[in-house]
Amino acid sequence: MKKLIILAIGLAMACNSSQTTVSDGDKNAVAKPTSTPEPFAETITESELKEHLYTYASDEYEGRETGKPGQKKAVEYLKAQYEKMGIPAAQADGNYFQTVPLQVSQLPAGSLSIDGKEYPLGEDFLTFSKAEGTFDNIIYVGYGIEEGDYSDYKDIDVKDKVILVKSGEPIAANGNYLLSGSSEKSIWSNMSESLGKRLELATSKGAKGILYYDETNFARFKSRFEWMKTNESGRMELAKDDSEEFFNFLIDAKLAKAILPSIVSDNKPKSLAKKLIVDVKSENDDIESENVVAILKGSEKPNEYLVISSHLDHIGITADGEINNGADDDGSGTVALLEIAQAFKKAADAGQGPKRSIVFLHVTGEEKGLLGSQYYTDVDPIYPLENTVANLNIDMIGRIDPERDGDRNYIYLIGSDKLSTDLHELSEEVNDKYTNIELDYTYNDENDPNRFYYRSDHYNFAKNNIPIIFYFNGTHADYHKPGDTPDKINYDLLENRTRLVFYTAWEVANRNKRLVVDKAAE
Repeated sequence: MKKLIILAIGLAMACNSSQTTVSDGDKNAVAKPTSTPEPFAETITESELKEHLYTYASDEYEGRETGKPGQKKAVEYLKAQYEKMGIPAAQADGNYFQTVPLQVSQLPAGSLSIDGKEYPLGEDFLTFSKAEGTFDNIIYVGYGIEEGDYSDYKDIDVKDKVILVKSGEPIAANGNYLLSGSSEKSIWSNMSESLGKRLELATSKGAKGILYYDETNFARFKSRFEWMKTNESGRMELAKDDSEEFFNFLIDAKLAKAILPSIVSDNKPKSLAKKLIVDVKSENDDIESENVVAILKGSEKPNEYLVISSHLDHIGITADGEINNGADDDGSGTVALLEIAQAFKKAADAGQGPKRSIVFLHVTGEEKGLLGSQYYTDVDPIYPLENTVANLNIDMIGRIDPERDGDRNYIYLIGSDKLSTDLHELSEEVNDKYTNIELDYTYNDENDPNRFYYRSDHYNFAKNNIPIIFYFNGTHADYHKPGDTPDKINYDLLENRTRLVFYTAWEVANRNKRLVVDKAAE
């Protein structure tokens, strides 16, 4: 199903007659071959966005919670729209649905013991998954870092062992951070990124589990653990094979010092003669959900791919029965992606198809932890990541941030300059040329406490060194509440912002050279 469908313009218009149409002037402009994107951008209209959204964010869809009946209705709606547009499915078998196997791990119960002293789960250590085993020793690997010439794993074998790791990073005798060589901390001091890097490194070394001492963040995760106990809420994640036995425990100072009393000052890796018994049990419920993926094949560079994404899910129904419609989050991004796809299809039907292939990716499970995009990037990329030139991710673009001062015709851009100077400059030039929206980089700041860069689906592409832009209007009083309804969307802004994404995608897909990644992530 990688075949590009080319239809005569008259036939295309007939096939699309069941959709909301644009004016006769717009139709004539699309029918006329052109080398400029404006006529196709003009097919992105307030009226069509509104029509889609009043359906997609209606009560009928029950808040689109991952794996629930409303989410199943949502993916059927998206599939039907791509079929009407004549844009084929991305998968070779012609299926628009990329199955994403998920499981809900119920909050586990149990304990661990060190040399016979028992520590109950939820007090001095935390985990959200089951784990069992008996180990005669624990390998201390200091900060658990390996970068350049520095390695905490040097001359230490951790295969089939449990390792003890502490947060932070080494400091040189002059007070500078060893890895950066300056007073600036490195990525290893950022929990949002460093824990994942430590886990990946530990598994690559063959470790069976990690005891991670992070006194700063332990209380935050303990609060989450207690909330889950009270709410009887399980944790959704990508389904794992039974063979995947690596476990991750977050431990407090009491337990860390019971294992190694000098852990705060001692950075030297060593084997510790401590008998560890782990007995943590949990039940898992299997859930099946779907990404919806369609593609327009490129005319000149079909094996290079631009992915445009939005998440199709929301948070469902409250305990007292109110529906969280998610019109802005992320109904706005979803309908924007449909309109962008339609504009590119009209261009292709007019003989102006993109040079590179464009993948339209609606991901599930974003609200559960970026799971659909994680599955696409980490488990089953339909198209090779090394051939993916960029990801433009749309998540909440229909409202106005009440905390923001300035012109209402704005959009927050996040990540455009993180990996590719080319992409950032192209984005600025496109806006200057076509839309003149105020591009606000407030949340692009490395020190942004909201950490939005890590909180939507683009991040799973960025971590793979794929340049990204995250388009975002900011939060508001209705964020993750029943008040996020279609009547509160600013459809003129939604139109403008959607056109900006389209124009940017047009330039990325049609430029002669692939975007250069000149700021590769660690």
